[in-house]
Amino acid sequence: MVNKVVRRAYEILEGTTNDRLARGFQIFIISLISINVLFVVIETEESVLDEYGYLFTPFEVFSVIIFTAEYAGRILVCKLNPKYENTRYARLRLVFTPMMLVDLAAILPFFLPFVITDLRFIRIIRLLRLFRLFKLARYSDPMQTLGEVFKSKAGDLAVAFFILFIVLIFASSLMYHAEHEAQPEIFSSIPASMWWGVITLTTIGYGDTYPVTIMGKIVGGAVAILGIAVYAIPTGIMASAFTEELRKKRQKTRTCPHCGKEYDNT
Repeated sequence: MVNKVVRRAYEILEGTTNDRLARGFQIFIISLISINVLFVVIETEESVLDEYGYLFTPFEVFSVIIFTAEYAGRILVCKLNPKYENTRYARLRLVFTPMMLVDLAAILPFFLPFVITDLRFIRIIRLLRLFRLFKLARYSDPMQTLGEVFKSKAGDLAVAFFILFIVLIFASSLMYHAEHEAQPEIFSSIPASMWWGVITLTTIGYGDTYPVTIMGKIVGGAVAILGIAVYAIPTGIMASAFTEELRKKRQKTRTCPHCGKEYDNT
């Protein structure tokens, strides 16, 4: 009896079955996460907090109870996962997986104030409640696809951002030497000039920092044009990776022409 209950809990938590109870659990968790994120956002409005603040604490307690039970449940049933079935220290390995760390970050903000009394630190910790949004990755195919894309193209993206960093250093250095004498307060150093480099390379151009000398304008124009090309590199990598990942999923999953249900092509 106990084994059947544990097996059933594993099926519901890990989504290995698609029956009514499992779907209901997923919808419930997704709704709870969405409302939590909404509460984190709207509680910054003092007028809303003054009028409906009495609802926030009970809902937070309820949410933490559910998320803690889910977190503990995943640890208890992890041995049923083929990935951890014959693995030493299976539960310890599970705890340090990315999604379990996200789950832990989602519940920690509630418990830490009982241990830490520094109000500034507590305010920062409370922002971790936004990590509950990443819990949706367990139940959302698009977010899982995004995770697979980042995982498969991590090396390529690292190279692309390293190139961007080199271009940023080079552009900021040129602008510092071109504008330092004319605007010593704004372009006081190369690190200070990096703000101009970031907003120019990303083509945002806030207008709070800009060159006034002829040489500075030449450098600025060249960097602005270069930024369009350089920032297209990670965009192209992500776009091609998404296309490739979606193609793989379409090949893996097929639809039965008779009943319309999807089946695994592997």
